[in-house]
Amino acid sequence: MTVTYSSKVANATFFGFHRLLLKWKGSIYKLLYREFIVFATLYTVISVLYRFFLTGSQKRFFEKLSIYCDKYAEQIPVTFVLGFYVTLVVNRWWNQFVNLPWPDRLMLLISSCVQGRDEYGRLLRRTLMRYVNLTSLLIFRSVSTAVYKRFPTMDHVVG
Repeated sequence: MTVTYSSKVANATFFGFHRLLLKWKGSIYKLLYREFIVFATLYTVISVLYRFFLTGSQKRFFEKLSIYCDKYAEQIPVTFVLGFYVTLVVNRWWNQFVNLPWPDRLMLLISSCVQGRDEYGRLLRRTLMRYVNLTSLLIFRSVSTAVYKRFPTMDHVVG
């Protein structure tokens, strides 16, 4: 189910933006906050240990260990991982765009396949296109807030 935040985003102030992020159900912040808290806690603990509790030789050993770990961290390039992620996001967006129903393509197909210059052929083509427009409206109504505001109930759709 799609959750809409259009009215809240439109009224959000610069300093009230954090409240909007807390209301956001599909936020990247809600997805990653646990990992961020664990990372910040571990970083703080290691930093306090390094600065206040280690001796000089222990600090040099820790620095050597850090350089050793950094050498192996460079084997996986961040640009490659980021490029892979961006490719996935763009492909997902493009697939959503391509799968949107376009009534004009179907209209051309219906007008070429449903023969007849008489009243029956015209009414059949018009009825089929009304069904196509209805299905598009029902799909867009479940996705877009603007369409949902225009057609909030099925009575509005029928009207």
